[in-house]
Amino acid sequence: MAGPQPSFPKQEQDSPGYDCKMDPVPDYGLNSYKGTGKLQGKIAIITGGDSGIGRAVAWAFAREGATIVISYLNEHEDAKEIQQAIGKIGQECIVVPGDISQEEQCKKIIDITVSKFQRIDILVNNAAYQGKQLSDITELTYDRVEYTFKTNIIVMFDLVKYAVPHIPKGGAIINVSSIQAYDPSAEILDYATTKAAIVGFTKVNCVAPGPVWTPLVVASFPKDKNAKFGEGYPIKRPAQPRELAPAFVFLASATDSSYISGEILAVTDGEPTV
Repeated sequence: MAGPQPSFPKQEQDSPGYDCKMDPVPDYGLNSYKGTGKLQGKIAIITGGDSGIGRAVAWAFAREGATIVISYLNEHEDAKEIQQAIGKIGQECIVVPGDISQEEQCKKIIDITVSKFQRIDILVNNAAYQGKQLSDITELTYDRVEYTFKTNIIVMFDLVKYAVPHIPKGGAIINVSSIQAYDPSAEILDYATTKAAIVGFTKVNCVAPGPVWTPLVVASFPKDKNAKFGEGYPIKRPAQPRELAPAFVFLASATDSSYISGEILAVTDGEPTV
């Protein structure tokens, strides 16, 4: 199934970006992902599940029969939209707003989930911060680097630490890295470095996307670059979030990936990750 190709309308957002304000709106699989019950009865936490890849994963997991807990910052409109969509197919979805760069928020997410559902079967560490494109490393401030590292990698230590005691045998933790871990862009070096750190951190399973049409993109790059985003890749377009979701379902399903651990699954349109 093809996705829209650049050129896109020129657009730019402040962080955090919103799915609902993008043109074209990212396709998270609402009308295309059907599901076959692979995650029936599972309890899944997805950070950054309100938009982008996280939204597509939340939808796919729900269609596969999982109960969903979405952690997000403050994009209430996006979060409400996916929560309502999941509710319409008869699956439960709760949303937990707050800044996961703070350890107490990470603990809160786990505590709320365990209090309501008694366990966690799947944890998807997807949320990330990517600052505005810089022209030179001298523009990179300490505060930005600190926040990027807290949000993108330190949070994984916190969430995993609090979640592991509540994950039964056969559960899954899926981290999200990036092509930036292997082919870093100087203008977002702090983000790229955290994605490389995630590869090092991962002794569970990890998905490494290439260019994906998400709010993270339009909140980071100038409008002229966003208009051509993804055109330099072999397929000559960015991925739509729905095209990432099946990789997460595969890694979350004990039936499909029971003998896979510590794997970095690249979904990059053929761009090498070695």
